Amino acid sequence: MRSADRTAQAGLAVDLAQLGSLPLSLAGGKALNLGKLTAAGFPVPGGFCLTTAAYRMAAPEQLAVIAAELEMDGVAGAERDGLARQARELIAATPVPADVESAIRTAYAALGGSPAVAVRSSATAEDLPFASFAGLQDSFLNIVGADAVVDAVRLCWASLWTDRAVAYRSANGIGHGEVGLAVVVQALVPATAAGVLFTANPVTGTRTETVIDSSLGPGQAVVSGAVNPDHFVIDTATGRVVFRAPGGHQPGSPSLSDARLLELTALGGRVQHLFDEPQDVEWVIDARGKAWVTQSRPITTLYPLPDPASTEAAGLGTETETEPASGPRVYMCATLLQGLTRPITPIGLAALGVMRNRKGPWRVVNPGLRMFVDLTPVVRNKYGRRYLERVLPLADGRSAAVFPALLADPRFAVVHRPLRESLAKRADRRRQARGSEERVRGEGAASLGMLGAMIPAIIRAALRPNAELRRTEKYGRRLAAQFVLAEPASALQRLDHAEHLLDRTVDELIQVTLPGPSAGYIMLALARRLLRGIAAPRELEAVLRGLPHNVTTEMDLELWQLAVTIGRDPAAREAFMDNAPPELAFRYGAGTLPAVAQSGVRTFLEHYGHRAVAEIDLGMPRWSEKPDHILGMISNYLRVEDPEQAPDRQFGRAVEHAEERIRSLVERAGARSRLRARLLELCLRRARQLSGLRELPKFHIVLALAEMHRQLKSLGGELVRTGSIATADDIFFLYFDEIRVGLRGAELKGLVADRRRLYDRELRRRHIPRLLLSDGTDVEAAMMAKAPSSDGLAGTPASAGTATGTVRVILDPVGAHLEPGEILVAPSTDPGWTPLFLTAGALVMEMGGVISHGAVVAREYGIPAVVGVPDATTRLRTGQTVTVDGAAGTVRLAVA
Repeated sequence: MRSADRTAQAGLAVDLAQLGSLPLSLAGGKALNLGKLTAAGFPVPGGFCLTTAAYRMAAPEQLAVIAAELEMDGVAGAERDGLARQARELIAATPVPADVESAIRTAYAALGGSPAVAVRSSATAEDLPFASFAGLQDSFLNIVGADAVVDAVRLCWASLWTDRAVAYRSANGIGHGEVGLAVVVQALVPATAAGVLFTANPVTGTRTETVIDSSLGPGQAVVSGAVNPDHFVIDTATGRVVFRAPGGHQPGSPSLSDARLLELTALGGRVQHLFDEPQDVEWVIDARGKAWVTQSRPITTLYPLPDPASTEAAGLGTETETEPASGPRVYMCATLLQGLTRPITPIGLAALGVMRNRKGPWRVVNPGLRMFVDLTPVVRNKYGRRYLERVLPLADGRSAAVFPALLADPRFAVVHRPLRESLAKRADRRRQARGSEERVRGEGAASLGMLGAMIPAIIRAALRPNAELRRTEKYGRRLAAQFVLAEPASALQRLDHAEHLLDRTVDELIQVTLPGPSAGYIMLALARRLLRGIAAPRELEAVLRGLPHNVTTEMDLELWQLAVTIGRDPAAREAFMDNAPPELAFRYGAGTLPAVAQSGVRTFLEHYGHRAVAEIDLGMPRWSEKPDHILGMISNYLRVEDPEQAPDRQFGRAVEHAEERIRSLVERAGARSRLRARLLELCLRRARQLSGLRELPKFHIVLALAEMHRQLKSLGGELVRTGSIATADDIFFLYFDEIRVGLRGAELKGLVADRRRLYDRELRRRHIPRLLLSDGTDVEAAMMAKAPSSDGLAGTPASAGTATGTVRVILDPVGAHLEPGEILVAPSTDPGWTPLFLTAGALVMEMGGVISHGAVVAREYGIPAVVGVPDATTRLRTGQTVTVDGAAGTVRLAVA
């Protein structure tokens, strides 16, 4: 063989020990990790990697055409699977190039004789920090002979295009034309036992536990699920086995001794230290008792750890505790309580940092681009526990259900401070925390001062509700005028306006707009007290149906009236029935919708264009700039054919029901006392008149966010012109200080690209822990792992009534289609979802409690609702028929 040929072949097949210098694009994730393990001295079976250069030499040109078709919008399901099948058949029919085949044979011969080998796929989009691709490409064991190895390599190449691999790449935003496949060929270790090891608990997220599944014989049976393995959970620090469950082999003969478990746990710890992140490790033990590592990949499903230091560094939180943060912490996801499962943009997190209660002892962290509040000081305080036990069932039923398990954890026991402490220790702590204490004391006094100032306003609102309505309306007009920045304005003036708008507004906004709804709910509480022994508390729910003066309800009904107007115009109706929301949005932007629709949508957006789906995120586009969602809702409304299902009719019935309930309750109270009846009617009338104002504070805050968004978008255009960022929307992935640096000419494209990748990854995350410990433990998942839930679907009763209908699972309201009467099943909701409520037969949510936004709106609209239903969007499927009982809190599949 000529020297040049040997050199070329050597570049195609590389010994595992020499992989350290190769890039991911040549070796793929699996091979690259094995190379790092080998170089670090770990026991890895010897072998070689056939690089992606060999795959690209073998791949026919037509494969690029198929990859391009797979990346076209709308390609999914059977069409996607058909293209994947074409790609596999194309590779199977293409001969292996002579140089590639020669390289395989030469490298295999170098292993000595004709050994049995494992032939495994190593894709460039595999074993990555955000996508493991575990098991999606094929591997082949006990391959003997050069001919068999060449055939196995071809099968590995084809497995890059299996249906499951193509679907996984599509779901994770990985381009099909960008991927390549290397192949790892390793000496096969005859195994007496084998399995997988996780250096963090993949179910609960706990980073301090090692989980090992093992079985006698080769490990492929464990990985593929062909056997029921022994299962062990080990405390990593101590090596203590905290849980063990025997597998399917003979009882009393575990595949691993405790000593071997300790050895494997230590091995896993060293592997994790090498890669600096939790690992999923495959291992085998040979006949001599030696443990070998055959594969290691990141555990990609773990929720990110809370990192207070990074939050402080970004200026998104402040340390307000008077003692250093030590020991385990417990965090609650505040954005879930707001009805958001999606991540928040960096600029959105910065704005939420301004809006959060700056006058209380709350620490905030933002793992996974979501806001979590540190509850540790509250949980460790006996009064704080009582408060949470009362409030949590109202805010989030699922959190309330797992809260007792958290309270039973000795790590979060109530702290009882001794009456006497060391004077030196006390003095030292006082010196360290004096500044923080003074600030907290001052802020606490300011908070109490604000609350005290609101009491007269609440009384005034209860006594003169009509004057309160006029006052809030007048304030809204004044506030809107204050939000406008005088023009012309410089870039720095725009940035200053956007950065400080909320800071200058929030306190006054709360003082002006909160007394009205507070008075309404106080009057409702008084009514509940007057009805003791006369009516059950749940009977009062009907009183809050069809509330007046609710800006969100008014918005939904105005959108319905716009749909009615459009439906009467044949050309407008045809445009909305025949075009998808993106096309309608394009035509609206171009001014080419039929006149009645063009003017009607414009008028609606003049009033409500500042709103958005996930509207508390400053970085989200407002309806005025991206009206697809609103236009899609109009299309949905046009499909309502039954007059009785018309939203205005339903709202009218809700009002009638509320009035009937008031008359009934007053009449029953009158049987006890005429005075009680009069007081009750006054309380109920005031509650209806004022409670609807509860949406007003958020409405005005969102108006401020819209103005901030507009100014930042303008600044984004400026940064694009100077080359700091690539698109105007990139500005929402920067913090305010970074924008200031960008305006001075700094190049920020790399920073934005990294944050966009994180954001896109978090967008794909389906499960968000509601209670998260500092060691990564998802409290609910840990509890469920010990006591799995039953097959039934149950949650928190949120709005009474029953409804039977067809399930429609909707994960994002933008462009969603909901037929009248269908059961809306969603992860959570915020005001951007409420137009869907008007035609829904019932609501089922994974998140929330009885006071969450979706529950309150469902009660007002009079539709049955069950919230806090675990995994509802995955356990229910679109097209199923279910019965929702909003009083019992159950969702039952209809019997065929």
